[in-house]
Amino acid sequence: MGVSHKLVVGSDGSEAASLAADEVARRVRHAVTKRGVATLAVSGGTTAAALFDALCSADVPWPSLHIFQVDERVAADDDADRNSATLTSHLTDRVGIPPDQVHLINVGTLSAGAAAQAYRFELRSYWTRKFDVVHLGLGDDGHTASLVPGDPVLDVQHWSVATTRSYKARRRVTLTFPTINRARHLVWLATGSSKAVVVPRLLAQDASIPAGAVRPALTSTIYVDAAASAQV
Repeated sequence: MGVSHKLVVGSDGSEAASLAADEVARRVRHAVTKRGVATLAVSGGTTAAALFDALCSADVPWPSLHIFQVDERVAADDDADRNSATLTSHLTDRVGIPPDQVHLINVGTLSAGAAAQAYRFELRSYWTRKFDVVHLGLGDDGHTASLVPGDPVLDVQHWSVATTRSYKARRRVTLTFPTINRARHLVWLATGSSKAVVVPRLLAQDASIPAGAVRPALTSTIYVDAAASAQV
C-alpha cells in the first residue's frame, strides 16, 4: 500500500525550496554516514531551478554524492529545453561535484528507446536498487516525473526507465512508478496557485492523476508554498 505523504507549507516559493533542499541535504548526509555514498535523482520542471539554487547553499557532501535524472526531454545536448541544462547551470557547475558522478540520460546522440535502455544499464552499474532521495515536481495536470496522463508509460512495471509518447511537443525518458516508489525518501516541491487544485489530490493519493498513483514505500514529504496549499 505504501505510506502517506507529509505536507510542509512555506510562506512562499523561496522558503518552500529552501525547506526541501534542507531535507535533501539531511537525507544525503545520513546516507553517506551510513553507506559511504548517496544517490539522488532529480526532476526537471519549473521548480527544479529553485531547489538546485537552494542546494548550492546547503550542507551537502558533494564528493560522496551521485546525481541521476528522474526524467529528460528528447532534444539535442545544447537545447535549453533539456532538464540537464537546468541541472548543470543551477547546480553541478557551481558545486564542483565530480563529472563522473553526474549521470545524465543520453538523449542527445541516442534515440529515446536506446537512451532508456542505456540508462537502465547505468542504474544497474551505479545504483543499489533504491535511490536515497528522489526529487519530484507536480504538474497542474497531475503529472510527475514524465509520467503523464493517458500515456502507456503509466502501466510499465518491469523496467526501471521507459519512454513516453510526445507530451508538450517532446518525447520523454522517465523513471517508472516502481523505481520511484522504492526510494528511501521522496521530496516533492510544488509552488504557485496553478498547483492548488492538484495538491489535495496528491495528498489523497488519487490514482486518477499520475502523481496520485505514486505509492512511496518509506517516506514522502511534499513542500509547497501558501498559494499551492490554498485548497488543502
